[in-house]
Formats: sequence, C-alpha cells, structure tokens
Amino acid sequence: MTLGLGLIISLAAALYAAFGSGMGITWVELVTAVAAVLATFGVIAIIEPISYFPILGRSAMYQAFLIGNIANKLLPAAVVAQANLGEKPGTRRAELIAGSAIVGAVLIHITTLILFVGVLGTWLVGMLPAPLIATARGYILPAVFGAVVLQSVLAMKSRRITIVAVMVAALIVFVVVPLLPALTFYATALAVIVTIVVSWFARSKSPSPGAGSAPGEVNPANRAPEPTR
Repeated sequence: MTLGLGLIISLAAALYAAFGSGMGITWVELVTAVAAVLATFGVIAIIEPISYFPILGRSAMYQAFLIGNIANKLLPAAVVAQANLGEKPGTRRAELIAGSAIVGAVLIHITTLILFVGVLGTWLVGMLPAPLIATARGYILPAVFGAVVLQSVLAMKSRRITIVAVMVAALIVFVVVPLLPALTFYATALAVIVTIVVSWFARSKSPSPGAGSAPGEVNPANRAPEPTR
C-alpha cells in the first residue's frame, strides 16, 4: 500500500510539473517520451528486482524501492555492511544488516544533500570549468559499479560464480553486442539471465558438511552409533 502511495505521489508531482506549471507539454509529447523511456529502460524494471533480491531480502527491498537510488547508493551500502560484518547474503541476518545499512545511507544522504548540495553544491559547480565536470561525469557511474562489484565478490566468496559472471558479461559486451547491436539495451538482462543459468549448472553438486542439520545439532551421518544391548 505504501509503495502504491509513493507511486501515486511521484506521478502526481510529475504530472503537475508537466501540465500545471505552464510548460506547454502536450499529452502526445508525454506519451511519446514515456514510450521511449520504457523501450530503453523498461527491462530494468524486471532485472533490478531479480538482481537485488538475493542481496537485500524482502524488507530491505521494500525500503530500497520506496526510497530509490538503489544501484548507486542503497545497494553499495548494504553490500559493504554485509561484507564488513562477515554475513553472506541470503540469510535473515543479512537482510537485517541490509535494512539497517539503508537507513544509515539515507540519513547520511539527506545530511550531505542539505550541506554539500543545497549549501555548497551550486557554488562549487559554478566555479569548476565545464570540461572538468563533463570528464568527471564519465567516471562516476563506472566507479560506483566497480565498487559494488568488488564488494559483492568479497561478500559472496564464490570463485566459481565470480568467474562465470565475468566471462558471461565480457562475452556479451565484447562479442554479442557488437555482432547484434539491436541487443544493446538488453545486454544487462541477457548477462543476468545467462549468468544465473550457467552458475546453476556449474555449481558444486556435493553437499556442504553438516547440510540438513539444525544449528548446533550434530549431523546424523557423523553421529557415533549407540551401543546395542
């Protein structure tokens, strides 16, 4: 319900900006722009929940999608927190850690937004030359995603899955997309789906020691036989 309310409020603000502020935007222009955005980024609406859920869990997913800025703020905060506390994603404790990290990230973000963007941001950007700003923008997104990838690799501690993900991504970016440019906007979706499938078949088939036993319980296979009477 609250996610739905957030969607309505966001749409209401956007519609007011488009039609209530005298900008002269028509419904035809709005529909055309929305269709163009959906055609380009609509696949992300499917890929992001699938990609983020194993790391964030249910409660942190709710927080993240209600707040926004997941890839460049909330997800890195959750991954770093889980890695620093030594918790592997997918557990209830990891979900709690991710939610707490998101709360901390939002508080820090709001504080720095007021101080460094609201107070100092406009003045600083106005002082910097335009070529320097354009160059910096080209490195911001790769730097963010590079940090996220590194923290994910360290948190997952799965060499096999890491190798599969890197090889699949490189194959799609450097081979598939140049050969089939029409798949450019679907490269992320293809990389995620193919990585999941290949990782599933390449996973270790041997059960981990103690699998199937409750915490603190001795595995029945390793339990000493009781003496017969």
